[in-house]
Amino acid sequence: MIWNFFCCKPITYYVMRKTIILIILLVGGTFSSNFLVNSSPSTILKELSLEDHIIELVSTHSLNAEKPLPNRDVLSYGIKGYLKLQEEEKILEGKPLTVIDFTLPSSEKRMWIIDMNEGTILHHGHVSHGRNSGDLMAQKFSNVSSSYMSSLGFYLTGETYQGKHGYSLRLDGLEKGYNDKARDRAIVIHGADYAKEEFISQTGRLGRSLGCPAVPHEIARELIDLIKERSLLFIFGQDEEYLDKSEILNA
Repeated sequence: MIWNFFCCKPITYYVMRKTIILIILLVGGTFSSNFLVNSSPSTILKELSLEDHIIELVSTHSLNAEKPLPNRDVLSYGIKGYLKLQEEEKILEGKPLTVIDFTLPSSEKRMWIIDMNEGTILHHGHVSHGRNSGDLMAQKFSNVSSSYMSSLGFYLTGETYQGKHGYSLRLDGLEKGYNDKARDRAIVIHGADYAKEEFISQTGRLGRSLGCPAVPHEIARELIDLIKERSLLFIFGQDEEYLDKSEILNA
C-alpha cells in the first residue's frame, strides 16, 4: 500500500520515497535485496536507490509469478531512463515501461512490459528486429532511412493508426543520432505473422521487419493499447558506443 501511494506521486518526491523505503527496511519491512543484509544504516542510505528498489520489487513479483526477468543490467538501464524521463514529465503517469533486449536471439522471448506501479510483468513475448540488423541475432543498428535496421535507445509511444500492417503504433525516438529519425523512417510497432512462435519452428528464428519492432499479429492490438500514448519503450543492443554516449543513460 505504501508503494502504491508513493508511486502515484511525481518523481520530484524521489528523496521522500527513498527515505520512506529506508525507514521501512530499518523497522523490519520484508524486501528481497541481498545487498542490504547485515548493512549498517549509513551503508543502506548510500547504496539504496529508487532504481534498486524497483528492480528488487520487479524481481520479487517475477519470482513469485515464475516469470523470467530481463537481464538485470538491461532492466537497470530501462528503469534509469524511465525515472529521468518521468521527472521531465515526458511519460504519462501510470504508463508501463517496455524493454526489448536485442542481445537475445529472435528465437527467444525478448520483450517485456512492466507495470511500474506494481512491479509486475504484464507481458513477456517475441519481437522481431530489422532485416539488415542480422539474421538470428540483431548485431547492427542504424538511425538512417532505408537502412532496414533496428534503432537502439528510448522511445516515447505515440498515436495509433490503421496501416498496411493493420493496427499500429507510432514511435518517437528520444535520442539524437540513435533513434530520433524513427517517425520519419516509419518505425512503428505493428503485428506480423513472421513474429509468431510458429515461424521459429519452421526457420529457427523469427522473420524480420524493415526496422520495426514487430509483434505477433494476434496480440498486437492488445499490446499496442497497453502501451500507446506516452509510455516509454527501451530497445537495448550490444553497442558500447550507445552506452557511452546516450545522454539519457549518462545524465
